[in-house]
Amino acid sequence: MLANSDKAPLIESRDDLVAEISKGEKPKSHWRIGSEHEKIPFYRDTLRPVPYEGDAGISALLHGLAERFGWKPVHDLDKVIALEAPADSSGGSITLEPGGQFELSGAPLKTLFETCEEVGRHLDQVQQIADPLGISFLALGFSPVWTIAETPRMPKSRYKIMTEYMPKVGAYGLDMMYRTATVQVNLDFASEADMVKKMRVSLALQPIATALFANSPFTEGKPNGYLSFRSAVWLDTDNARAGMLPFAFEDGMGYERYVDYALDVPMYFVRRDHKYIDATGQSFRAFLEGKLPQLPGEKPTIEDWADHLTTIFPEVRLKRFLEMRGADSGPWHATLCVLPALWVGLLYDQAALDAAWDLVKDWTAEERQQLRNDVPRLGLATPFRGGTVRDLASATVRIAEAGLASRAREHGFKDESSFLKPLHDILESGLTQADVLLRRYHLEWGGDVRPVFTENAY
Repeated sequence: MLANSDKAPLIESRDDLVAEISKGEKPKSHWRIGSEHEKIPFYRDTLRPVPYEGDAGISALLHGLAERFGWKPVHDLDKVIALEAPADSSGGSITLEPGGQFELSGAPLKTLFETCEEVGRHLDQVQQIADPLGISFLALGFSPVWTIAETPRMPKSRYKIMTEYMPKVGAYGLDMMYRTATVQVNLDFASEADMVKKMRVSLALQPIATALFANSPFTEGKPNGYLSFRSAVWLDTDNARAGMLPFAFEDGMGYERYVDYALDVPMYFVRRDHKYIDATGQSFRAFLEGKLPQLPGEKPTIEDWADHLTTIFPEVRLKRFLEMRGADSGPWHATLCVLPALWVGLLYDQAALDAAWDLVKDWTAEERQQLRNDVPRLGLATPFRGGTVRDLASATVRIAEAGLASRAREHGFKDESSFLKPLHDILESGLTQADVLLRRYHLEWGGDVRPVFTENAY
């Protein structure tokens, strides 16, 4: 069942929240790589979305994985809404996004070879259960055909609260929830200063990753005018909890500054007795003072704080690790193994991190935001200081490649820098995955988006 938050340790002060984040500090020898990705299920015969219920629904898929491979079901009331990894594995989980997007949250692993093998095992297991059900998965950043009304809704209580709240705070909140899919990587830091430098570098370069991995050019059966519509959606989802965090580049940035930001991000919910209580629009700072109207006089727990941090959606998110959130989902070897490689190369080698900081340190807040605004539409062609994002991406990938080579993690005759080859191919051609899909749509597909269900599917 869902965790019972009222049995967790109480938060006594703001200092407890700062200390909770600082617990993420690890020596370099203990740094790990946690990859995550979402994929969009559909029925191969009809190209229709997969509902939760039914003999060939998402529920059947979850139960099948649990029964055959030992995953442990997690319930929301009487519904299985997630799976925890078998006890004899290194960890991880499978979860559901609001529209049925099927997500692997991988275990913390030492090398990129291990993370890519983990993704491969996961896809193999999922396909063994999904194939007999007639289910495949789209490797795209945005659902290419179905309207929001056509998209199924998963029976997770928190999603009901979010669905009612999102239209109040942005134009694209429901699109974000029900029709987007992303790939992320979670990375460690050694100290507060290390966290700050990594956050600044990764925030500044997040639009570069968005451009390189752009893979969401279709909406409701036709081109949407963007290369990464998934990224564009976030520009008008809920700006109180999303964005480029300009304060991260100001003097005094650290754990306390991020905590103060998070305290003032409006809440979604509180969990008590395995139930979600709607707290939309309320302040966690007021909760810390015992002034939450839904729980008068009650103080929050560490689990409440952990829940709240999961409802904050900046381009880079800080918990006990840093989450890179700027990329569209996509094919296994072209995206799911590559996105983690880019950020590990940039952030896990000191010389690479220093070089990346030298690349971005004089960018202004206005320039960073302009990149963020323009990249979803223009991709690698986005202008910047007399050049383009393609130039910035080339420099970024070179730095990451050197960082991975320096890590010297090898598998056979390869080191981890081999994972970056798809990015070299993109930079050489100037064509992202989205550009290629659009060309095929206009030429060989004859203006019909349906071939994408074959060409970009697991």
